[in-house]
Amino acid sequence: MRRLLIVLAGVLLCAGCGPTVDLTQGLKVDVVTTGWYDMGIINGQNKLVPMIRLKLENTSGRRLSSLQVNALFRQVTAKDEWGNGFLTINGTTGLGAGATQTITIRSNLGYTGSDSRLEMLGNSHFVDAKVEIFAKYGSVQWTRVGEYPIERKLIEPTRGDRSSGPTQ
Repeated sequence: MRRLLIVLAGVLLCAGCGPTVDLTQGLKVDVVTTGWYDMGIINGQNKLVPMIRLKLENTSGRRLSSLQVNALFRQVTAKDEWGNGFLTINGTTGLGAGATQTITIRSNLGYTGSDSRLEMLGNSHFVDAKVEIFAKYGSVQWTRVGEYPIERKLIEPTRGDRSSGPTQ
């Protein structure tokens, strides 16, 4: 009985000890689009938030279990985080080897104003934004997988994307 417990303990300890994947090599990240998502009218004002739509492809040859993506949005003139968005990919199953998934991540913060949405984008006080993308799977540490500028254009919602971000 004692031997069985020792064997079981060894199996459990080694279950999570598989080789890790370098996400900078094993996760292909392609930008589908970036822009400013129209959140509609909030408290009587138009609201726009930066967003990014990405296509993720697992090129590692292994399942990336519990894959998570975190987006940090910044104004291009600032070092501090302005807003963020977080998304878990396929829950605890992660992203299978060779699988792809398109996701949309929106910031929780953005611009509000009484101008039309297009006038907001053209306002002289409007500051462009950028987004840094980080990914992790299982208990592996966060890995920076890219940084992208946010285009100064309006983005319409699309169906079928996995998305994260504020709701109205």
